[in-house]
Amino acid sequence: DLSTSQRNMAKVGQVLSLEPQHELKFRGPFTDAVTINLKLGNPTDRNVCFKVKTTAPRRYCVRPNSGIIDAGASINVSVMLQPFDYDPNEKSKHMFMVQSMFAPIDTSDMEAVWKEAKPEDLMDSKLRCVFELPAENDKPHDVEINKIIPTTSQTRLKQLSSSLGPRCWISSLQT
Repeated sequence: DLSTSQRNMAKVGQVLSLEPQHELKFRGPFTDAVTINLKLGNPTDRNVCFKVKTTAPRRYCVRPNSGIIDAGASINVSVMLQPFDYDPNEKSKHMFMVQSMFAPIDTSDMEAVWKEAKPEDLMDSKLRCVFELPAENDKPHDVEINKIIPTTSQTRLKQLSSSLGPRCWISSLQT
């Protein structure tokens, strides 16, 4: 039997499979929100709780940002980067962390479950964010498309996102 100190050192590796594994690539232009998917798979025979955190919580909207993945199942998490002024010289230091643990029997109060979790039960995976602007020659026919879309749809989109409110904000990842 492992002693407590040995057990603390042997931190459990991440059981969830992540696609992509190491980085989240956002392709510009960044004048509108850019959404990408992060697929979380649970290859184990037990249910797994997960939580997504980031170092830049005000810049992203993540749905769902926490939950339970059934044994053998997988889910898609959509990560939406809010519009911003892109500076190609500025390297993104944004990080995401997917934290997980095996689900206890009682999952009625998930807040308590996370609060009472022992550090050695938590598994985490970090992903860095990469911002890419499409090269000039592989730009789709944005110009024509933009002309067709009436500006009302843009305003409606803004109203829609503001009516969603801060519910989709994500907890901060303390670095």
